[in-house]
Amino acid sequence: MFRFGSHELRTKQQIKALGPENTCARGAATYHWRVRGGSMSIATAAAQPRPKPQTVETNRLRPNPHNPRMLFDADPMLTLKESIQRVGILVPLTVYRAEGSEKFTILDGQRRWTCATALGMPEVPINEVPEPSLTENIVTMFQIHKLRKDWELMPTALKLGVLMDHLDEKRESVLASLTGLDTAVVTRCKKLLTFEPKYHDKMLHPDPGRRLQADLFIEMYPIVTDRSVVKADWFNRVDMIESFIRKHEEKLSGFKAVTDFRKIKAYLTAARKADREDDTLNRLRDLVYSDHVTIADLEVDEARIHSTADGLIRSIVRLRGDLMALDVDEFAAEDNLWREMEDFLLALKEKLLSAERRPV
Repeated sequence: MFRFGSHELRTKQQIKALGPENTCARGAATYHWRVRGGSMSIATAAAQPRPKPQTVETNRLRPNPHNPRMLFDADPMLTLKESIQRVGILVPLTVYRAEGSEKFTILDGQRRWTCATALGMPEVPINEVPEPSLTENIVTMFQIHKLRKDWELMPTALKLGVLMDHLDEKRESVLASLTGLDTAVVTRCKKLLTFEPKYHDKMLHPDPGRRLQADLFIEMYPIVTDRSVVKADWFNRVDMIESFIRKHEEKLSGFKAVTDFRKIKAYLTAARKADREDDTLNRLRDLVYSDHVTIADLEVDEARIHSTADGLIRSIVRLRGDLMALDVDEFAAEDNLWREMEDFLLALKEKLLSAERRPV
């Protein structure tokens, strides 16, 4: 049994039922619950001194303008609200008071504060810390939340953009190290930032059912930034993006999943290698402006043949390497192997003769 305030928590399940944000404090001090021989222990992960806990009026708090978590969907909020209604806020909010302000800004705990406001709680517990700089504020927000449920990517991208501008830093490895985000996530965020603000708004729609997913734009990115596409005389970036969004949502022109954009990129790449890029670009134009054209129509026969030939060449080179490395004595008893090799040799000679190539 473990006592927290006036609440006795007898099992790990009881603690889990309270919700992660109501049983695990982060920010200036970090606590982890662990089960050891049936008892619970607290480990403090923060190096700085503990802030002094206190309570303040709920209406004296305000959201952090630099919180990357801008979207709070209803179902998780309801779970947290029910937890707080049962046992109150067990973990104080981490806050700071900006210079000249009478209100406290939330560094960690906006969801708890939102639920407390909805429940009409007159006061909430807080831990006050010194006011951070802009960079410290944003980086702290990333560090506080990086172990929690993943944020929607677009809000993260926007705050990463603020950090990039403030620090004049664009290197993905540095940004990843600074924020605690994976380098791949930083790369995806930077791609989202290349899209116009109106598309950012579509990814930030408060209704999850009407919200456009970031993956749609990330998969679209290689097409709308392709060096040959953007140079085409017919290219209109907004027209292309709007068309792709509509076709994806309405499942037109062969669009079934966001990964279908990879097929378009593959067709463009194959056409470029086969020196038939103009044909594919013209078909891409038709795909953008006509619902009667499908993704599959982008494939040029010559490009398909060239791509298939490339694949066969790679397979033949690998096979030749394997054969050259084959120890005949070691595999002498493998009759099936030798029969397959004989059949393969006959098929190879037949194809060479059909192509009017003289067999060696």
